[in-house]
Amino acid sequence: MLITIEKENIAEIVKTTDLQHIAIIMDGNRRWANEKNLLSAVGHKKGVDSLKAAVKSCHKFGIKYLTVYAFSTENWNRNPEEVNFLMELLALTIKNELKELHENQVVINFIGDLTKLNKKLQKILSEAVNKTKDNSGVNLQIAFNYGSRDELVNAVKNISQKVLNKELSLDEVSEEVISNELYTKNIPDPDLLIRTGGEMRVSNYLLWQIAYSEILITAQYWPDFDETSMAEAIIEFNRRQRRYGT
Repeated sequence: MLITIEKENIAEIVKTTDLQHIAIIMDGNRRWANEKNLLSAVGHKKGVDSLKAAVKSCHKFGIKYLTVYAFSTENWNRNPEEVNFLMELLALTIKNELKELHENQVVINFIGDLTKLNKKLQKILSEAVNKTKDNSGVNLQIAFNYGSRDELVNAVKNISQKVLNKELSLDEVSEEVISNELYTKNIPDPDLLIRTGGEMRVSNYLLWQIAYSEILITAQYWPDFDETSMAEAIIEFNRRQRRYGT
């Protein structure tokens, strides 16, 4: 259960936390909109505002890595109009926010199978990555067309090919080797996984990487997740004793 803090006390959160990497399942955009008798598109747009706030909060609280689940491999099964809207929203968001993100030294990366996206969107994402790659601020990973099982299948295929090519022996296959074949190979595993919207599942998200992550489920819908919400999550993390399976 989260500790509730007053908004005016947010600045008192100490940055000397062991928390380096927060992963978020940004759930509840559609339910937030439905409960307000609004179109789902309005909820998704409001969700972008929450993502901006989350990046700023990570900077404020000294969190180096933020990975968010924006579009899963299963989301292609949604209404085609909604899928197209989400593709357009990603492109528009990157175009509109890239300048500010770059000025604030945010490093942008995308994890997932981007080859399934149209060429125009791929170009927009690639340009954002290249423009921000030398920045020194928060590392923002956006999981788009991402599925953890798909990621692991690709990793197994790549490792198998290396074994067949005699670049690697079976005895050399290790946790480190597998980790280095994942989309997240250049970043530490999440310390904390947050899921908004109250659902009690991980939805095929970072299955390998969250093996020892602390998990926090909040009933709050993603469009309502703000700086105070992030501060409360960090305080809750700091209260926990991580055991790493022991």
